Amino acid sequence: MSGNNLALGKEELAALLDLRRHLHAHPELSGAEHHTAALVAGELRRLGWRVQEGVGRTGVLAELGPSSGRAIGLRVDMDALPIEECTGLAFASTTPGLMHACGHDIHTAVGLGVAMLLAPLAGQLSGTVRLLFQPAEETAEGARWMLAAGAIEGLSALLGLHVFPSIAVGSIGVRHGALTAAAAELELEVLGEAGHGARPHQSVDAIWIAARLVSGLQEAISRRLDALQPVVLSFGRIEGGRAFNVIADRVRLLGTLRCLDCELYEQLPAWVESTAAAICAAYGGQLKMQWRGIAPPVQNDPQLTRLLETIAVEQLGREQVLELAQPSLGAEDFAHYLNHLPGCMFRLGVAGLDGCAPLHHGGFNPDEACMPVAVNLLATALKRWLEQNNTP
Repeated sequence: MSGNNLALGKEELAALLDLRRHLHAHPELSGAEHHTAALVAGELRRLGWRVQEGVGRTGVLAELGPSSGRAIGLRVDMDALPIEECTGLAFASTTPGLMHACGHDIHTAVGLGVAMLLAPLAGQLSGTVRLLFQPAEETAEGARWMLAAGAIEGLSALLGLHVFPSIAVGSIGVRHGALTAAAAELELEVLGEAGHGARPHQSVDAIWIAARLVSGLQEAISRRLDALQPVVLSFGRIEGGRAFNVIADRVRLLGTLRCLDCELYEQLPAWVESTAAAICAAYGGQLKMQWRGIAPPVQNDPQLTRLLETIAVEQLGREQVLELAQPSLGAEDFAHYLNHLPGCMFRLGVAGLDGCAPLHHGGFNPDEACMPVAVNLLATALKRWLEQNNTP
């Protein structure tokens, strides 16, 4: 601890590394974070935090400080991904086909590190700090579950973070305004008529129409939507057909649609449906569409962004605090909280000397030196916000 800035000691950091490696070796899918939640709750109780389990199904809440005064929260996510790990680490995933490939083990450990730093200061806090250990970020369900369980009731502000493999360890990225995109899950079903593979003219080939649909929608985006308002459509799954010599009568396409403009996001479902239906109809097919909103954009609050940026410059130096010129077209369910209160999320650099594999990759291996950077920054920011927003 130095001046108004908090910092992990060597013993605390060593304990935190052990916790992170344990979490990494034992990943759990969205909504099934039972072992993770139990470990988190046990550590928090040991540190003297007031703990509530089973919030938003497998989420954990913890509070420190007096119940009077304004309160601020920190949200971290806990779930892993259905990805086979290929890092070769001594603490690699022990569960075949599951991996912390998006850094949520780092996020969870950072939350516990913040708990370590603030625990001895409980009597000095001028308000409440609440930690939200959230499940199911990867399926974009966890924030909704936590909100329904009242996880942010009484909070005046919320902070968050996400690892970022294109930023070097020891640095962070901040952005004023939009940090991520609005995103939706898209399911299109092309309906045709089956027939013999030798006589396609007597059928309506759903596979051929689906292929036209994939390319046609991309072309329509570039010709019919404003190029200054980027829209990204990606199909990740196509399934259809039953035999090699039978013209398929039904094909299902699953994908995502993302954009930065909230007004455009509201217009996209009707636009996609009418455009896709027209493409299908042109070749004798029909369309069914289902649309599920994943998350609105993360819009960082100006005051909270300035607070994080100021403290980061104090702790890391100006050159290590990067102003992100552009938002990401990725989605983040942290945005759901920001429909109810101001918040800010920053990007945590995790790339070591040899770089870092991208998120959702089996070789993703963030440099663990990122952890004290995030813990020191967030613990200091939470404490300083309370001091600035609670009068004696």
